[in-house]
Amino acid sequence: MNAPRLLIAIGLALVAAGLLWPWLSRLGLGRLPGDIVIRREGFTLYVPLVTSLLVSLALTVLLWLLRR
Repeated sequence: MNAPRLLIAIGLALVAAGLLWPWLSRLGLGRLPGDIVIRREGFTLYVPLVTSLLVSLALTVLLWLLRR
């Protein structure tokens, strides 16, 4: 797959994830143990460490399977 097609595919995947986020959030992504949330008055910092690791692992396995 060449670079322009890959970039378009990644963009479409991000748009799809954004549109499906209300349903995806019901799966518990973003509220897993290990995700860091710091709330202060007028400020919220959110660092989704475990969620990022799980998404990365899933994409790695998916892309590995597609390349075989």
